[in-house]
Amino acid sequence: MPPLTVPSQLSAVQLAALIDHTMLRGYATQVDIDELCDEAVQYGFKAVSINPVWTSYAAKRLSGSAVKVNATVGFPLGANTAHVKVEEAREAVKNGARELDMVINIGALKSGFPRYVEREIAAVVRAVAPVPVKIILETSYLSDEEKVAVCEMALRCEAAFVKTATGYGAAGAQPEDVRLMRQVVGEHMGVKAAGGIRTYRDAITLLEAGANRLGTSASIEIIGDVNGDS
Repeated sequence: MPPLTVPSQLSAVQLAALIDHTMLRGYATQVDIDELCDEAVQYGFKAVSINPVWTSYAAKRLSGSAVKVNATVGFPLGANTAHVKVEEAREAVKNGARELDMVINIGALKSGFPRYVEREIAAVVRAVAPVPVKIILETSYLSDEEKVAVCEMALRCEAAFVKTATGYGAAGAQPEDVRLMRQVVGEHMGVKAAGGIRTYRDAITLLEAGANRLGTSASIEIIGDVNGDS
């Protein structure tokens, strides 16, 4: 999945089609999910990103629309066992998820067990194929060498995307991380930037760095920035 050639000015429709409209607060209510889904349809966002407990509900709410349900796996810490992640992924797909965002086992990677991390990625990807799986690195906790290693794992495991962050780590999407991730994966997979994306300028900067999907809870504000370029 090649990087975008970003025009000097993206229209609101073009930009919306690259955004996963996000509601991942632990205290999100049914009303919040209703609003998220209705906004996604209204503005033409690519998907709604939600915690898995809301998957069935969101899938029913979005039935008949072009908006996908993107459920999280192992979110936000990545510290579940591989078995739990596989079952969580399977259940999400059974409940209507059409994309998944999975957090890697950060602690295992930092402890020097990359083979465990890769086997876990492979197991989840294999369990739900052909549903696309995005692999969340949580870049603020990783060295550049570790970021490269996880991107290479994701490539070997045939994941659909690598993703910067959960939005719950020490920092969100950074252009330099997106550039590095794109350099590693080339045109073979997508790069999703997420975490701290608040304005149109933030979005464009990350797209220019090599992202071709954005995850944000500030989607409507960003779309509203299009003409003002704020």
